[in-house]
Amino acid sequence: MKKSNPYRRRLIVVLSFLAAVLVFFGVMLFNYQIVNGDEYRALSVAGTAKREVVETSRGIITDRNGKVLVSNRLAYTLKFSDSDFGKDQAACNDAVWRLIELCQAEGVEWIDPLPLTAEAPYTLSTETPGETFINWLKSSKLAYTGESTVTLTASSDEVMAALRKVYAIADGYTDQQARLIAGVRYGAKISGGYVFAEDVPVRVISQVVDGHYAGVSTGTSSQRVYNTTYAAHILGRVSRIFAEDWDNYKDKGYSMDALVGKGGVEEAFESYLHGTNGVKLVTTDKNGKVTGELYAKEPQPGNTVALTIDLDLQKVTEDSLAEKIGSMEKRDGLTRGGAAAVVSVGTGEVLALASYPTYDLSQWDEMYDTWNKDTVGRPMFNRATDGTYAPGSTFKLCSAVAALESGIVTPSTTIVDRGIYTYYTFPQPKCWIYNSYGGTHGAVNVSQAITVSCNYFFYEVGRLMGIKTLDSYATQFGLGQHTGIEIGDSAGVLASPEYAEKIGETWTDGQTITAAIGQSYNLFTPLQLANYVATLVGGGDHYEAHLLKSAKSFDNSSVVYAYNKAPINHVDMADSTLEAVKKGARGLATGSLSYVFRNCVVDVGCKTGTAETGQKLTNGCFVAFAPYDDPQIAVCVVAEQGGGGANLAPVALDIINAYFSSASTTETIEGENTMLP
Repeated sequence: MKKSNPYRRRLIVVLSFLAAVLVFFGVMLFNYQIVNGDEYRALSVAGTAKREVVETSRGIITDRNGKVLVSNRLAYTLKFSDSDFGKDQAACNDAVWRLIELCQAEGVEWIDPLPLTAEAPYTLSTETPGETFINWLKSSKLAYTGESTVTLTASSDEVMAALRKVYAIADGYTDQQARLIAGVRYGAKISGGYVFAEDVPVRVISQVVDGHYAGVSTGTSSQRVYNTTYAAHILGRVSRIFAEDWDNYKDKGYSMDALVGKGGVEEAFESYLHGTNGVKLVTTDKNGKVTGELYAKEPQPGNTVALTIDLDLQKVTEDSLAEKIGSMEKRDGLTRGGAAAVVSVGTGEVLALASYPTYDLSQWDEMYDTWNKDTVGRPMFNRATDGTYAPGSTFKLCSAVAALESGIVTPSTTIVDRGIYTYYTFPQPKCWIYNSYGGTHGAVNVSQAITVSCNYFFYEVGRLMGIKTLDSYATQFGLGQHTGIEIGDSAGVLASPEYAEKIGETWTDGQTITAAIGQSYNLFTPLQLANYVATLVGGGDHYEAHLLKSAKSFDNSSVVYAYNKAPINHVDMADSTLEAVKKGARGLATGSLSYVFRNCVVDVGCKTGTAETGQKLTNGCFVAFAPYDDPQIAVCVVAEQGGGGANLAPVALDIINAYFSSASTTETIEGENTMLP
């Protein structure tokens, strides 16, 4: 008996299966083409299908304890596309105008990206969007008006004539109507999924859906919700991608109309917050009405970003700063600015960052023009990170470290204050006590010199150590350097011969001694000063200042990022140096400022600073750290035309008491299944 071949049997099975499949599809094809062919052909003619991007929601932003600072809410959007009209310009323009009329009747504002004023006389923007628009017009053969092309200096008549030609806008439309139609047409041109209007009322959405509005599709989007009126300078905002910024996003998977961060942590942490867009298939009938939607890819929300700031502490810092500066303004009628920064010792975490005056992010659209025109108060200017101020005597802590570590003095060395510093023929500066009272501080050591802020002492040690030694330590403390904060900051200015040369001046020995007391060219930000003090009292470990604590997936299932960086550098200091400097700062808190800090819940070290401004009043600067024995936080407060730094001590007191008394220092709000870094 002949043996059967197992491979032959398998081959027969496979071939039989394939034959069955072919028969099945043959029957189906016969059904589609012959039996029901007319019906399916009618559907094909009657409708179209296209893919649309589904905008994801941005990640939420919380403080260090999980309190939500920025979240989202669902809103309806209207999108317009001219792809359904082919070359039928007239039909497209009519559809646009019908949509505009609906929005005008319902009081719905729409997005018009055309860099041309909405009403006559029509003026072109001279900014980058205007240049982009003009370049596009130049590239169009229809943009010619007479013998010349439209330019940025074109008249309103030339611009409108060009727009009418480009979009074939009929003469039956007025120039005003033509301008509005052109704005929508231009928006559809520059954006693959032009969002015509956002946050549209449900009643309008219903009219669009039921009214056969050709070229229009409805959708949903996330609108940013600001859950606090505080931290505006930290948080930033969001907007649609500007045309001039598209090159920065086009290779990162963004749609042309995507929401992106603008300023603050919204921009700094864009990669964590943005999420991944989804895709849906939208079917329409022959009239352009949407008949169905099917998700091909679900959108993935952005990550949850936890900041280092403590919202409760941020509130106290902003409120106390505003109250103090507000009382100064009420007293003399002068408009002032100010700032405060709170930094965690040993980590560089920014616990609070306040700038005065401030603004409310939820009112950005309504109030932007007003805020932008306020060139005195400058509420949108972040003074805490970008304002630069002479540190005054707060710099003497650095000068003291440099003098002690370079061997110029020891903790017990005394220098006799003679009132007028006469080492140089010129200048011959005076100690502040001599200017005020005609007296001197007598013989003082470095701790005493810090406590009483003896200028004479620091003139002498500044001369003896020289500017190179002084600047070396200042640099190590991060003064005159970027702090590393993610939202960006000013580097400030560190007084030096190199800087003098840069601005066309000549460095003199006299500038060395004034630099030692925090004058000369020295200009630092409040955040720099707070971080410098944190570095000093932390034993010399210099960390970059930062706002990002962690980032987690939207469902808290995984930790995407957790801050864990080593110090930037270490400032070598003997224990005796640190003790002498801290002792001097403690002497001020228990001495002339005891009336302020007797109500403090912990022991404090501090230093005042007063800087000449050339104006009626001096700038005030104040730094502090607490607790004295084991410092955890460092504080800096600055007020423009605030007088002496001592005036700002109550603000530091409020901050320190809030930090060490508030339950927020230990409170943590965790969602279910939260993964902690």
